[in-house]
Amino acid sequence: MQSNEMTLEEAVLQNLRELSPDQRQAVLDFVEFLRSKTASPKATPSLKGLWADLGVDISEDDIFTARQELWGDFPKEIAF
Repeated sequence: MQSNEMTLEEAVLQNLRELSPDQRQAVLDFVEFLRSKTASPKATPSLKGLWADLGVDISEDDIFTARQELWGDFPKEIAF
């Protein structure tokens, strides 16, 4: 079945070719904007994943010790 009608893609391309370079850039910017609205959000990598290839191995004991050093002298109760 052959159709004399243009496909949507062909119509867009034909119209795009008739635009100025600045207008073409505006069309591209708009298409990228539309795609970004429908793109799935990227997962935020964990800190452990960020340093995985650096050979850093931080244990629960290391974290506990760092917290103690940082917060050890912090007053437990604050008088107002």
